[in-house]
Amino acid sequence: MSDTTKVTVERIIEAPVDAVFDVLSNPQRHLKLDGSGFIRGVDHADRIQKVGDVFTMNMNMQGDDKAGEYKTDNHVSGYAKDKLLAWKTAPAGAEPPGYEWLWELESQGPNETLVRHTYDWSHVTDKKLLAHLRIPLVTKDQLMDTLGRLAAEAT
Repeated sequence: MSDTTKVTVERIIEAPVDAVFDVLSNPQRHLKLDGSGFIRGVDHADRIQKVGDVFTMNMNMQGDDKAGEYKTDNHVSGYAKDKLLAWKTAPAGAEPPGYEWLWELESQGPNETLVRHTYDWSHVTDKKLLAHLRIPLVTKDQLMDTLGRLAAEAT
């Protein structure tokens, strides 16, 4: 049976693992990576350096006039240099409801990196939130587009 609470995509990117990690750990570059079209820019962000860091993004829920523009606080939940980055997203000022974005990197040699990107909502327990939102908010195709954009930025 397939897991219906997360979407994972992967791709080999023709760039060294440290170059890929450098792009991902800099929230200032996330707008160029976003295949979903939700990110509008950075509100507050320093380079991600450890679990516990928080960066804030300006967002816009496309096609949904009710949501419109909003901000998210992204709480770094996983960090291992050149191997792993993860963050849990929440409306600005709120606790994360359970969404997590996970980036796993595996060097495939000096100029190739296997990148696995997961959008996981398995820890969202708020039934009202789950009923209100069209999950997944970001599709597999949008995640693949993000990987393509990452490849362009890292090379």
